[in-house]
Amino acid sequence: MIFGITYNQWFFVLRGAGWTIVLSLLGFAGGTIAGLPLAVARASKHRLLRELSGLYVKLIQGIPLPVMMFIVYFGISIAGYDLPALVAAGLAMTFYSSAYLGEIWRGCIESIPVTQWEASNCLAFNTLQTLAYIILPQAFRVAIPPTVGFLVQIVKNSSYAVVIGFFDLTYSARVINNSTFKPFAVFTVAALIYFIICYPLSLLSYRLEKKLKNKTN
Repeated sequence: MIFGITYNQWFFVLRGAGWTIVLSLLGFAGGTIAGLPLAVARASKHRLLRELSGLYVKLIQGIPLPVMMFIVYFGISIAGYDLPALVAAGLAMTFYSSAYLGEIWRGCIESIPVTQWEASNCLAFNTLQTLAYIILPQAFRVAIPPTVGFLVQIVKNSSYAVVIGFFDLTYSARVINNSTFKPFAVFTVAALIYFIICYPLSLLSYRLEKKLKNKTN
């Protein structure tokens, strides 16, 4: 027993931490799949594509993540589908991540000098070839530090999944607190676990950013 809490109860909290990592990875993977075409559309020369993708970004960024989780979870239930909390939270995290990652990556694409587009025109590349062979490989290097940094936000914001009853670190800590009435010990340990998950990502982001600056100087 540690701080008046049994080993089984601490293990219960650790199981929640495992599901926090699973949900974060789901949100990041979904956000990556949806965010890349969104970023390309946002940086596109086609006005309709830019406006539609911009509308999506503004809509998603304007809705608080807990509210989005409610909408996905209960909205799909109303349609007659019994959606597991993990799937609903994963979908909400995908919407949230895609909007922010799309904007991060749009900035990276637009940071590539216009001369690179002009050079591809001289080589008779079409738009897809220019993106695939010239623009995206360069934008990818620029995007790594802010993307890793945003992954920290995804991990921390996954705690909002508690509003739809998803079993994660915050949920498991709350359950143990309700049965032991030791909130300081339980939530301090939960905070430490979040820190242990996020700190290596913050450190990696900082080092990648420093490495990129050294290369460009």
